[in-house]
Amino acid sequence: MPATAPRWLLAAAGIVVGLGAGTVAIASGQTDDHDHDDAVAYARLMDASGERVGRVEFRATHGRIVVSGRVAGVAPGFHGFHVHSVGACDPAAVDATGQPSPFFSAGGHLNPAGTDHGGHAGDMPPLLVLGDGTAYARYTTDRFDLGTLLDADGSAVIIHAAPDNLANIPSRYQSRESPAPGPDAPTLQTGDSGARHACGVIAER
Repeated sequence: MPATAPRWLLAAAGIVVGLGAGTVAIASGQTDDHDHDDAVAYARLMDASGERVGRVEFRATHGRIVVSGRVAGVAPGFHGFHVHSVGACDPAAVDATGQPSPFFSAGGHLNPAGTDHGGHAGDMPPLLVLGDGTAYARYTTDRFDLGTLLDADGSAVIIHAAPDNLANIPSRYQSRESPAPGPDAPTLQTGDSGARHACGVIAER
């Protein structure tokens, strides 16, 4: 193409023309990743007494979800950290037997595929809380999208009171519930992560 061709004709050929330093060439059809506004959802985490303990963000980018969160005022150590299937965080909820069970209203783990714990879509890496009661977590998942999190009955983030073993119970261990070795039903459901310490309904920002 002649060097004297009009600037608009160069652009039409898929070339961005600049003068001096900083000239950039972009092939026709390509886009800069930073041009996209990522969709975001979030959850504000509250404990059963109504104290705010943190926030978790879900950012859609490149077909995946980047999860990031900060918490404070939680007991040091590892905690189960999951997306649950119902967007309802009732601290006065009761379980199936009628016993008080804060945040039982959030249902079980998000699990569209009907798998055991460790494979639930909502099973996130355990949360490690530092000695001062704070934690920061960030990871990327392709197990769910924002549409799933924000469906008709919503979803919620739960911090559990106990560590999460991700149902990693080798078959050399004996179940207390049956003659079968390996994990029992509670482990396969929740990883033995115990009571629900904090809850936050996932909402659009």
